[in-house]
Amino acid sequence: VQLQASGGGLVQPGGSLRLSCAASGFTLDSYTIAWFRQAPGEEREGVSCISRSDGWTYYSDPVKGRFTFSRDNAKNTAYLQMNSLKPQDTAVYYCAADPVTSCDHSWETYAYWGQGTQVTVSS
Repeated sequence: VQLQASGGGLVQPGGSLRLSCAASGFTLDSYTIAWFRQAPGEEREGVSCISRSDGWTYYSDPVKGRFTFSRDNAKNTAYLQMNSLKPQDTAVYYCAADPVTSCDHSWETYAYWGQGTQVTVSS
């Protein structure tokens, strides 16, 4: 079971990035999948999540209306489209998946993690 995150980089404020999370060894649509981020000196925080049970998608308040989380079942890959990026979005972004947990549970309940991808928003 493996998750491969990619797509991070340096972008100016107001710009866009699309993160990808490719899964192997399991089928993404039967798992709860989520994006978390962690800035230096900060706690890991949830960004967005797709529930395994009903496909309901959750967004944290800081990213609501700017980020879109989607899943391509044919490619077994999840995407986080990030628009109108702000300097406070700067962090390492991680994708995670779990066959049991739900979107309202802590990051500690996720069994599988990608390696993290750095997003830096700066002029």
